[in-house]
Amino acid sequence: MKTKDIIFTEEEIKNDMRYLQLLSQSYPTIADASTEIINLEAILNLPKPTEHFISDPHGESDAFNHVLRNASGYVKRKVKEILGDTLTKKESQELCTLIYYPEQKLQLIKAKAHGRDMTDFYLTTLHQLILVCREVSSKYTRSKIRKALPAQFDYIIEELLHESPRNEQDKKYEYYSKIVETIIETDRADAFIIELCRLIQRLAIDRLHLLGDIFDRGPGAHLIMDTLMNYHHFDIVWGNHDIDWFGAAAGNRACICNVLRMTLRYGNLSTLEDGYGINLLPLATFAMYTYKDDPCEQFKVVNLREDPQEDMQTERLMALMHKAITIIQFKEEARIINRRPEFEMQDRNLLHLINKKEGTITLGGKTYPLLDTNLPTIDPEHPYDLSPDEQELMNKLVHSFSASEKLRSHINCLLSHGGMYAISNSNLMFHASVPLNKDGSLKEVEIQGKTYKGIELMKKTGRLVLAAFNNDVKGDKKQFAIDFLWYLWCGKNSPLFDKDRMTTFERYFIADESTYTEKKGYYYKYSDNEQVMDMILDNFKVEGTHRHIINGHVPVRTLKGETPIKANGKHMVIDGGFSKAYQPKTGIAGYTLTFHSRGLELVQHQPFVSAEEAIRRGEDIRSTTQIVEMSQNRMYVKDTDKGKQLKKNVEDLKKLLFAYRNGWIKERQ
Repeated sequence: MKTKDIIFTEEEIKNDMRYLQLLSQSYPTIADASTEIINLEAILNLPKPTEHFISDPHGESDAFNHVLRNASGYVKRKVKEILGDTLTKKESQELCTLIYYPEQKLQLIKAKAHGRDMTDFYLTTLHQLILVCREVSSKYTRSKIRKALPAQFDYIIEELLHESPRNEQDKKYEYYSKIVETIIETDRADAFIIELCRLIQRLAIDRLHLLGDIFDRGPGAHLIMDTLMNYHHFDIVWGNHDIDWFGAAAGNRACICNVLRMTLRYGNLSTLEDGYGINLLPLATFAMYTYKDDPCEQFKVVNLREDPQEDMQTERLMALMHKAITIIQFKEEARIINRRPEFEMQDRNLLHLINKKEGTITLGGKTYPLLDTNLPTIDPEHPYDLSPDEQELMNKLVHSFSASEKLRSHINCLLSHGGMYAISNSNLMFHASVPLNKDGSLKEVEIQGKTYKGIELMKKTGRLVLAAFNNDVKGDKKQFAIDFLWYLWCGKNSPLFDKDRMTTFERYFIADESTYTEKKGYYYKYSDNEQVMDMILDNFKVEGTHRHIINGHVPVRTLKGETPIKANGKHMVIDGGFSKAYQPKTGIAGYTLTFHSRGLELVQHQPFVSAEEAIRRGEDIRSTTQIVEMSQNRMYVKDTDKGKQLKKNVEDLKKLLFAYRNGWIKERQ
């Protein structure tokens, strides 16, 4: 039925009159409304743009940025599809590397040319890049592409993308060729290639979904955040490590200690010092004075980098600092535990169980020898009290975290783009779990005197996270929200942790590994149960024939035969080990997902050496693509969440047209 033939009742128009009057402000004439309907209908029939899912980068900025640049192999596939018959494998690799790292690769190519004329290279490369760019831009309207174009070359790129001469007899051939030749003649080829490569990267992925744990273990969490701050379209579900940094930024002293402990454990001070300007000198001074003769065997750096630490003295200092902040952390955690009995974590207060004279600790009726008995700041009579020096140190550290403008800007970015969960195109995303009972039903969790489960638990948790940074929230409400950030890190009913306890003390001080056990919540038991996954999807009101739960948090141990695809394809766990700490256990270096108009593809990545090596040798991350789910029919924008909204907009505009044509609303010139 044509738009002009659609009939609405007078009652329908009257019910929507206030909204239609507002809508008429934007579309004051029949022509305006009609044009917008045409535009929206055209968009609805474009192929669905590609979404990219990444989880648990854990500070591995080089690998993370490379996966963004190559779009989990999407760019390489497009180059092969478009130019596969005309390029050798080596030439294809070189072109892909140029797209990923245009500035650096151009420098290398020009250095190898030794001053020889580059005209042929520029001509060939520009034509190849234009073909690739034209292909990746085919899913977008001209308007959207125009907004993505670099200002200095917007007109030229737009002309090249939409003028496609088939052969030399085409009337536009000379026009097209002259543009390319003039770019080279005016010495703008390098700048043009760089912007074209960035545009290909930008258009390859329409939207990034990041499933948490940006921070800790790797050295470049701040660099990942710098990338996100300038990324075109992304959303985040918060991970437990992100929440820990939230707590540190909000002034939670236990979280500050834990952030420092994790950073020192893996020897990655660059995020703290270079990224956020956190002054570690007071901690270093305190540690050297308090533990100067301590071997700190249990606190040595876990060195995961290929390059050795700067020197033994640096490693020694980090071990001292590591121990100092760990002891303070146990005391600061006890303050929260005692202040919040509703957290039910009194069993994590262990310092009073230490027998300093015997060098032992008694847990569960069994006595264990301590691996480290040098505990000068623990008073047997008042084991949880900070010493005056520890108190002074903590005051300085709290000030340093709160004064970091860059940390504040990064946290604000995570808050504004993130949440405890997200839903996009029938995919439910969260970082770790939805707490369940033994029978697989949703677990009720009490918070501030009320119980919540499933989606309501996620919403309540998200509101408390935001309250910790809301200046309008005062008094104990604010303090509870800040304390709750720490609970989310390690509390048994936290959707970001979901274990019965965190055995940090035991892992440092007790040799018996049976004390390290952390019993996982029932969500992990039911992760391969299709009925339970469907129940969770129903609770979150996720609709669609092909719907999924996607989360990270627990590395998939492929070496043990584990698979990321569970519950008959309803559930996907895509933490495959970006972090070098996990790679010996997982056997790989991460999973990513791409969701394009043809379906879902899971990409398994091998360890990434470095950007420098990729540029020099023209090699990409070795990745294996596994088809998870392919659509029988190609998906279009009209099949997406965005499409549902656009259809509603079209319906409203048709009502406006009907109101104009029947005189209920007057056109305005």
